[in-house]
Amino acid sequence: MILIISGTNRPNSKTFKIAKCYQQLLNRKSIENEILSLSDLPPNILETDLYGRRSTAFEPIQQKVSDAEMFIFIAPEYNGSIPGALKLFIDCCTFPISFYHKKVALVGLSSGRYGNIRGIDHLTGICHYLRMHVLPLKIFLPHVQNELDDKGELFKEDTLQFINEQIEEIARF
Repeated sequence: MILIISGTNRPNSKTFKIAKCYQQLLNRKSIENEILSLSDLPPNILETDLYGRRSTAFEPIQQKVSDAEMFIFIAPEYNGSIPGALKLFIDCCTFPISFYHKKVALVGLSSGRYGNIRGIDHLTGICHYLRMHVLPLKIFLPHVQNELDDKGELFKEDTLQFINEQIEEIARF
């Protein structure tokens, strides 16, 4: 099963909309997947789930992570990197079994011109440290606000072509 991580805790984010688009494309290929939105993290996670502690609220999230065979991290740009909520989520997951030797595909997005290229580089380093197998084809979505139509769906042919190419590689990965 592929776990799609919507990498921000911001409610109603474009990141979540992109995660839903990925889910639809995976569903069309009958690839089992689920979305985990970081907006669903326990509000007091900083106090309850770091340094080996585990709250009952985080247990089902940890179970989804443990059960996943592959991840798609969709990470918006926050201050030139990834959101703190995404790093906190990774830090709260049981180490090392949550991510070691699992596969991951990375997608960056931003409202600016680079599509979070720097943040995805940072996230790649984290994934390598966790001994994850990173899909070489990474997607960057600059000016993400121009990529989604009124229904929150991707509509640009070239963007869909690149994402479909990544989905094909995910299926073979």
